[in-house]
Amino acid sequence: MLSLVGHSSPSSSTEAETLKKPKPPFEEPTRPNHVFSHIPPTRTTLLLFLILLQFLLILYIIHSPQTNHSPPIPSPIHVAADSDCHARRIYVYDLPTIFNHVFKERCDELDPWTNKCDAFLNDGLGASAADDVAGIVPEEVLPAWYWTDHYWGEVIFHNRMLNYKCRTMEPESATAFYIPFYVGLSVGKLLWGNYSAKERDWSSLMMMNWVQDQKWWKRSNGSDHIIMLGRLTWDFRRLINSDNDWGTSLLHMPAMRNIIRICVERNPWDHLEIAVPYPTVFHPRTAADTLSWQNFIRNRNRTSLFTFVGGARRTIQNDFRGLLLNQCLNDSGGTCHHVDCARSGCVNGTTKIMEAFLSSDFCLQPRGDGYTRRSVFDCMLSGSIPVFFWTRTAYEQYEWFMPSDPSSYSVFIDRREVRNGTSIRKVLESYSRGRIKRMREKVMENIPNFVYANPGRHGLGTAAATVRDAFDITVDGIMNKYKDHMQRGGRGRRRRRLQNEG
Repeated sequence: MLSLVGHSSPSSSTEAETLKKPKPPFEEPTRPNHVFSHIPPTRTTLLLFLILLQFLLILYIIHSPQTNHSPPIPSPIHVAADSDCHARRIYVYDLPTIFNHVFKERCDELDPWTNKCDAFLNDGLGASAADDVAGIVPEEVLPAWYWTDHYWGEVIFHNRMLNYKCRTMEPESATAFYIPFYVGLSVGKLLWGNYSAKERDWSSLMMMNWVQDQKWWKRSNGSDHIIMLGRLTWDFRRLINSDNDWGTSLLHMPAMRNIIRICVERNPWDHLEIAVPYPTVFHPRTAADTLSWQNFIRNRNRTSLFTFVGGARRTIQNDFRGLLLNQCLNDSGGTCHHVDCARSGCVNGTTKIMEAFLSSDFCLQPRGDGYTRRSVFDCMLSGSIPVFFWTRTAYEQYEWFMPSDPSSYSVFIDRREVRNGTSIRKVLESYSRGRIKRMREKVMENIPNFVYANPGRHGLGTAAATVRDAFDITVDGIMNKYKDHMQRGGRGRRRRRLQNEG
């Protein structure tokens, strides 16, 4: 396995000899040293004490962390108190670079259509968008905007884990173990074109072999391990080894049976999967950034009733997006704003999309490649109220991050009603200005829950208050599950002990 990452060992006697300790440049004297013979005994004792003291001081300096010249190991920016991290310490595996960092070096090979090198800038947030959004967003929050790739969650989570307040460098003290494998990036290109099922599975198989060899895996068989999947869960659920079947078989590999999976769209029937928000283009540095943005969108003048960002998929029979597009374009009252993604790419956001959402009360959110789409979060980030047509687009995905009452922040119109002729405009016009204002406040209130703070900082917490972002909510949720599981296990062991004693 080590040969995969370029490690090698000496293979000849010549190489072995070079590793031997070099001989001293001179021989030790064979005759006794009589230096101390001319010094009185009391002074000799004092001199020996001073020499011993200097020797201990040198040992301390050599072993002090401040003078250790070995390669630095990333450590948490903020070290939390032991009471804050009780039963929630996470150890981040130092995987061979073939499973993560190598993709930054080969960034121009990750996508069959575009170069992804800029996506790695700024710890995975992408290139700065400050110049592009100047004049659209308040000046004080310009540094918080980046052109973030919606499938770059693996990189963002990895960098945040390296700075997690309860990260531990000692695996024996860890409650959970994070596997920083960029599996979505490794297969992104392989999902398209003439790649065999074996080729698509190769990196996942190699990673699982490596992890299963670790001592800490064997302790729990992976039940305390976590991995982030930056793409939809369906990209990792190939059932058969057919070259014509979609995706990889990662989630059907036996070793994945117990691992907690974080992904942007989960399988609702898999209790080990947790859906997290897609990364948006806003990455606040502090809670003050979030507050400034909330105040800005609260006072926006919105000139459109609703917006539809997307294009028709004419190759799909009875395409639902086509129905939405027709309702928008045929709106004689001019209440619908359309951004045509067929003419301009909408994958990672554009200023046109942001301006459209900022100017609209509602935004239409049909399903994307899966049931979810990044546009849901771009929409709410702008203070626009999402309109859903499938419950699985948000309600059955992001329970940890959204209000418990869907009607408090969103509108649901069953897609079958739209196909039967229901007018979206008439449904939305039935909402009073007062109710729209209350719904917008609920959307804005939850913005911190679905944005990712800058990875170089410890979330959005301040000395006065703790403001959790999407990463904090995810990790807290997972660790609370572990805590509950451990407590239930402890109670069960006590019950069994009492029964045996009785």
